[in-house]
Amino acid sequence: MISTPQLRESNSSAGGNVPGVSLPDMPEPMIKDLVKVFKLLSDETRMHILLYLTRTPELHVRALCELLGQSQPAVSHHLALLKGAEIIELRREGKHNYYRLVPQRFQQVLDLVFDGTPAEKRRIRFEDYLLTYAPQR
Repeated sequence: MISTPQLRESNSSAGGNVPGVSLPDMPEPMIKDLVKVFKLLSDETRMHILLYLTRTPELHVRALCELLGQSQPAVSHHLALLKGAEIIELRREGKHNYYRLVPQRFQQVLDLVFDGTPAEKRRIRFEDYLLTYAPQR
């Protein structure tokens, strides 16, 4: 699980000082945790799983297999990775596994990414896509 230590403003980064650029210091373990989460989210199948789980309280593994057009072992592999990162949770009913999203986990990741950034600057641009973040308090 990602911890949320307090971040401090700094004018230095791994690349040196850049006038007018102020970045929060991030402990190396936190950076590694964020990289792991973003690598998980960079997979198309896992993103589809998460999108499906945002639209329903929970889904059975077989339903995900049908929605994704993939085999049960392939889907189970992706689910295990997401579960290991605590992004989804498992509910077992007899022999059946049902998965649901852990919304607090996304909140925590975004809190870490934008910690120390004023609300009006909580934006990341990816070409034509703009990610903005306003935490729910």
